[in-house]
Amino acid sequence: MSDDFDDFELPEPPKFDSDAEALLDQAGIDALFGQVGGFSQPKEGLRAVIESNVISRERLPMLEVVFDRMVRIFATSMRNLTSDAIDVSLEEVTSIRFGDYLNHIMLPAMIGVFRVEEWENYGLVSVDSGLIYAVVDALLGGRRGGGEQVMIDGRGFTTIETDLVSRMLGHVLSDLSTSMAPITPTTIELERVESSPRFVAIAGTTNVCAVATFRVSMDERGGCFSILLPYATIEPVRHLLNQRFMGEKLGRDTIWEVHMASEVRKVDVTLDVVLGERDMPLGTVRDFKVGQTIPLFADPDQPLDMQCGGVTIGRAQIGQRSNKIAVRLVSDIAKEMRA
Repeated sequence: MSDDFDDFELPEPPKFDSDAEALLDQAGIDALFGQVGGFSQPKEGLRAVIESNVISRERLPMLEVVFDRMVRIFATSMRNLTSDAIDVSLEEVTSIRFGDYLNHIMLPAMIGVFRVEEWENYGLVSVDSGLIYAVVDALLGGRRGGGEQVMIDGRGFTTIETDLVSRMLGHVLSDLSTSMAPITPTTIELERVESSPRFVAIAGTTNVCAVATFRVSMDERGGCFSILLPYATIEPVRHLLNQRFMGEKLGRDTIWEVHMASEVRKVDVTLDVVLGERDMPLGTVRDFKVGQTIPLFADPDQPLDMQCGGVTIGRAQIGQRSNKIAVRLVSDIAKEMRA
């Protein structure tokens, strides 16, 4: 072998001045991604159900109809508000967990908290920065069709900007109430407008919500806003929103109705006519003898109680017909039963 290898030295490992500069090994990387020993640790029990990414979405056909109707109504409201050519479209209606929705809100944004009086619960309407600056620009007389993107400098919204966007949110909620009216009357009021998702916690982070996203375009400017309704909020009217078409009702099954009416008429009913009643001591009843007469203190022409199963259903007089003892009704059965 050559002597050159005898002088070869391995380079020294790098030295780190602090733990912050140390590189993560494979075990550390696995720990960050929830894996130990190369195997992931699956969530078990109730936590696995609550934190599952798979959401079993219940389709609410009438809710989609409400949002479709709102597109046309809100477009008219925005044209009257801004005097611009407005195009409103419904992008999607989906389901998402409340915590995931808040995490996906792109800041800066305005988030309105509204209350539905009839449902006694809350919902959210969020407006992205593009639509905020487009509405403010349009209401303050900005040039149309500039096509320039608004630069967001990260500052907070001024009072004027908040008031102008609140006017638009008022139209959003008013039009949502109008769109919901054919299904169920709703009174929706805007309670407050926030700029941070931390102050709009109206539901638990794992609660499933229905979210409708709308896009508003006005002369090459605009943006999106979304309406969030937790499933707990719409619970009082979920049976109405589950309808496939407005006014859906199940018709009567006339075949079974006729059959039941026919069978009821064939039922044998035993009727009892009470000639009279008298309270007697048990000792007297024990001493009864054959042929003994028991006076009932009732007049022969006095109406008697006619009973069925111990319940008085009418009044009747006793008589004779075709050599048989008979009774004749002297009162309406229905009236006696209601009394």
